[in-house]
This record gives sequence, structure tokens and C-alpha cells, in this order.
Amino acid sequence: MAVILGVDPGSKITGYGIIKYCHHKITYITSQKIILNKYIFNERLKNIYSYTKSIIFEFNPKYFVIEKVFFYKNASSALKLNQASCAAILAAINSNISVFEYTSSKIKKLISGNGRSKKLKIKNRVCKILNLSCKNIQIDESDALAAAITHCFYI
Repeated sequence: MAVILGVDPGSKITGYGIIKYCHHKITYITSQKIILNKYIFNERLKNIYSYTKSIIFEFNPKYFVIEKVFFYKNASSALKLNQASCAAILAAINSNISVFEYTSSKIKKLISGNGRSKKLKIKNRVCKILNLSCKNIQIDESDALAAAITHCFYI
């Protein structure tokens, strides 16, 4: 059995999702979005780190999975997104958890069969895989859950 923490990093909203993978069965544990936009940027990074550490402490995941950031339309946004990602990754590393990164296209391909799927399609597929109502899951949460589900294909 493996508990997997998936993270969708963002400088304004970071989503996370936790699943359990056991004998080829995926079970939803929890997910949430962390709203950060009311803080100055450095405080956002600190909060991402702190929230991630507390989530790790509470759920004790074996694996930490995050979407790999490699390209963005705006250089400034890409830098902020990378910093948000690094804050979450650092929390996992400091907790001695194995870190895995997957590209957005790989996650989309494994979840929906199309590496260029839109976020709503990914959300719908994640809800179907986890047998959840889509009205209870936000996009940031479904993206994080999609990353966690993707890792199930590799363990």
C-alpha cells in the first residue's frame, strides 16, 4: 500500500490531493486548494512550504508527485511557478519523501488519453477514476490528484 501526495503548484492557489494505491486499486483520501493570493510573494512561498509540511505530517505519504514546470507564456510567471514548486518539493525532501515530477502532457495523456486535454476534461476523468462527484472537486485539486494518479502507473 502506498499513500501518494500530488501537488499542483501555483503562486496564488496551490492544490493538493492524496490517494491510496493498493493492489491496483486507487482510493481517494482528500484534496484541497490552498489560497495564497492575499499574501506577498515571499509569504506565499513560506505558506506553501508550511502547508505541505503539515500535510505530509498528517498523512505520511510515501511518494510526493508534482507537475514539472518547464515552459510558460510569461517568463515572470514561469519563475514564480518554479519557486512555488520548489517550496513544495523542499518540504517533501526535508521530510525524506521520494519526489517525482511528470510533465503536464504525460499526466494528461495517462489520465485522458490525450496529452493536450483541457483542465475540465482532466477533472472529469479524475472524478470518474476516483468515483467522486465533480461538483465537490476544484480544478487545482483535480490537477494534483491527476499527478498522484499518474504515479500509480510507475510503482
